[in-house]
Amino acid sequence: MKLKDTGYTELEIKEKVNQYMIETYERFDFVAETAKGMYLYSAEGNAYLDFYAGIAVNSVGNCNKRVVDAVREQCGELMQTFNYPYTIPQALLAEKICTTIGMDKIFYQNSGAEANEAMIKMARKYGVEKYGPQKYNIVTARMSFHGRTFGAMSATGQPDNACQIGFGDMTPGFSYAEYNNLESFKEAATENTIGIMVEPVQGEGGVHPATKEFLVGLRQFCDEKGILLLLDEVQTGWCRTGAVMSYMNYGIKPDIVSMAKALGGGMPIGAICARKEVAKAFTAGSHGTTFGGHPVCCAAALAAVNELLEADCAKNAKEMGDYFCSKLAMLPHLREVRHQGLFIGVEFDDTISGIDVKHGCLERKLLITAIGDHIIRMVPPLIVTKEDCDKAFEIIKETVERL
Repeated sequence: MKLKDTGYTELEIKEKVNQYMIETYERFDFVAETAKGMYLYSAEGNAYLDFYAGIAVNSVGNCNKRVVDAVREQCGELMQTFNYPYTIPQALLAEKICTTIGMDKIFYQNSGAEANEAMIKMARKYGVEKYGPQKYNIVTARMSFHGRTFGAMSATGQPDNACQIGFGDMTPGFSYAEYNNLESFKEAATENTIGIMVEPVQGEGGVHPATKEFLVGLRQFCDEKGILLLLDEVQTGWCRTGAVMSYMNYGIKPDIVSMAKALGGGMPIGAICARKEVAKAFTAGSHGTTFGGHPVCCAAALAAVNELLEADCAKNAKEMGDYFCSKLAMLPHLREVRHQGLFIGVEFDDTISGIDVKHGCLERKLLITAIGDHIIRMVPPLIVTKEDCDKAFEIIKETVERL
């Protein structure tokens, strides 16, 4: 929908949002009207270089033609049926995902938070049914983030985070350990622990990749104790980190893995994949979804996955991530650059505010996000080039110098 076709001004559109919508976001101060490749375009015609990709969603680029064509074709054939009949997009996508990442079974959801809810539920039900009524506890990491539904936000190891404040008691059954500290997780696990749930790269916690010693150690510890390893790959999944799934960088495999964001190529879809034995915990009536496995979203996801794999976006993520971060290491007031592929965090010293850097970059037509007091985060589309990285670096550098 174009602004010129509505009869309203850009200011009037913003006023309608302020009047009618419940706002929990700090908005970029422009009306996004169109997008293509590495750019978002405002209703006024300004081009914004996109280094946030809808928060790691548009990995194949904004409005990727292959994804758009798949959506258009599927919309004209079958839009929604619920999960009673078989549908072709569901079947083909299930096969593609499971065979690509080496997992046995898949369950579709609508988002990352829903995928993590499903992963938590499956692990708890598996534990209770196999070992007894007390075997449902899950250990997660401090400074983790798993979503804003009740189970997912209870799993989130940030008690001072706004996502947990004001809602009363969290869902019981979770305990927390220090990320990248294997001994801390071993100490937190008890006889009633059924799962250890971590992100291979902590995103909201400041972009901290897991060390190989930590993640491989968790896999070995889980095997020794009969505990399930649950990996939240909502942000890291599908080529962002230099491998199809981040766990492939470590040479391990989880018992259950969640995914979303990049999976849909811009359409809303989430999923969990699990080992066959663990997946049996979900039986008729134990879990369900009206829109999960939506034919249009599955068709979009199949197109997006094929595009990511055929274009070898994992390789580009590794190469461009290394290239971009080598330039970011030259920024003034820098404390540290952390990344895995094109999942990038830049932490400045105490004199530089991440929010101020974000706002300064927005004024210069670069879209990034900020987390914490002094950190900016970038998750650009995986089609990014050296020229895009050079342009982004110069904007960030100029912004920091002006601050």
